[in-house]
Amino acid sequence: MKKVIIFKDADISNGESVVVYGVNLEVGEGDLVYIVGKVGTGKTSIIRTIIAENRLASGEGSVCGFDLTQMRTKDIPQLRRKLGVVFQDFQLLMDRSVEANLEFVLKATGWKDREAMDKRIAEVLESVGMQTKAHKMPHQLSGGEQQRIAIARAILNSPEVIIADEPTGNLDAETADGILQLLMSINRSQGTAIVMVTHNRGIIEKYPGRIFETKNESCTEI
Repeated sequence: MKKVIIFKDADISNGESVVVYGVNLEVGEGDLVYIVGKVGTGKTSIIRTIIAENRLASGEGSVCGFDLTQMRTKDIPQLRRKLGVVFQDFQLLMDRSVEANLEFVLKATGWKDREAMDKRIAEVLESVGMQTKAHKMPHQLSGGEQQRIAIARAILNSPEVIIADEPTGNLDAETADGILQLLMSINRSQGTAIVMVTHNRGIIEKYPGRIFETKNESCTEI
């Protein structure tokens, strides 16, 4: 199985100082991996290292074939084409329509063909059940609908892995379950690996996967 994320004896920084030491973590194609732990134990710092927002402090790390120790600023957009990221607070651009949000990401990752962009936007909106919402502004959508758009944005470039940081943290239980079902269907049908940060043990019980826990400045599989 192809490995999409590999950390070996990796020290993870929060941008200033090391917060997690000696991480050994491998994620293969189609894996479902949870990162759990108390607030402030380094979960988000691991995520930020995976997406190359934070530099790897020491050790070895690669994501989708990119060596994090050799990462240059100009390589980061290429890496991010292979990643989809879903945040707790959606992070949609509030001053433009759903369609324009998705178009912005495609242009930022190198797409130029207008017809191809329109086609891809229509495909991802249909896949998340939001095909009638293209011309809506984010504030006209419910929280669950905004998160579905965020997932559509995350899968635009057919990523090898989706990074989800508390993706249901701001949603009610019923809406959250719909979002989780959507993520799990992408995981199963497309073989997209998912790495999810969560505090919610109920999610892990309902959708079992591998679990890594951050505590005492370490991250270990449990």
